[in-house]
Amino acid sequence: MNIEKLQEKPYFTTQQAKNWGVSPRMLSYYVESGKLERIARGVFRASTFIPSSHEVQWEGLAIAASNIDQGVICLLSALSYYDLSDEFVNEYWIAVPNSHTRVKFPMTRVVRLRNMKLGVKTIKMANMTVQIFDKERTILEVFRLLDIETAIKALKRYVSGEHGKPDIRKLLRYSKELRVNISHYLLPLTL
Repeated sequence: MNIEKLQEKPYFTTQQAKNWGVSPRMLSYYVESGKLERIARGVFRASTFIPSSHEVQWEGLAIAASNIDQGVICLLSALSYYDLSDEFVNEYWIAVPNSHTRVKFPMTRVVRLRNMKLGVKTIKMANMTVQIFDKERTILEVFRLLDIETAIKALKRYVSGEHGKPDIRKLLRYSKELRVNISHYLLPLTL
C-alpha cells in the first residue's frame, strides 16, 4: 500500500499498517518526513487529516480503548460519554478481563472485571470502532466501584430521561446479575 492509501485513513495502528504492507521503518520515515503524524504509541494518522470538534473531544479515549486488548470504556469515561456526569475526567477509564496480563497506557486507569460481556456494545468514536459498557452497566459499576455521590447523580440523570428513555427493567436485571442492590436508591426516583 502506498502513502496515499495510508493518508485516506483517519487513524490506523502499526499492526494495521503491517497488514497493508507498510513496515515500521517506513512508518517512521513517513512521520519524519511529515506525511504522517504519530498521535499515540502505535497510532498514526495523515498529517493533513483535520478532525471535527466532536472527534477531537473523544479522540484520546478512543485511542486508549482501541489500543488496549479487550478494553471496554467504563466508569467515569462512560458516564462522561453518556453525559451522566459533570465530573472532569483527567484519565481514561478502561475495563479489561480480570485474567488479563498487566496493561499500561498513558493517562489510563485500567479496571479489572470478571464479567466483561454484560452490557458491552460497539460504537464509532472519533472514527474508531471501540467497545463501551451501556448506560445501565455503567451506572451499576459506579455504584459498585466508585463513590455513592457520583452514583446517585448518574442514576438521577438516567432516570430523568434527559438523555434517552431509561430502561428500568434492564437496570434491575443487570443489578441482579452483578449483585448490586440499588432498589432503595431507585424507588424514590421513579415514584
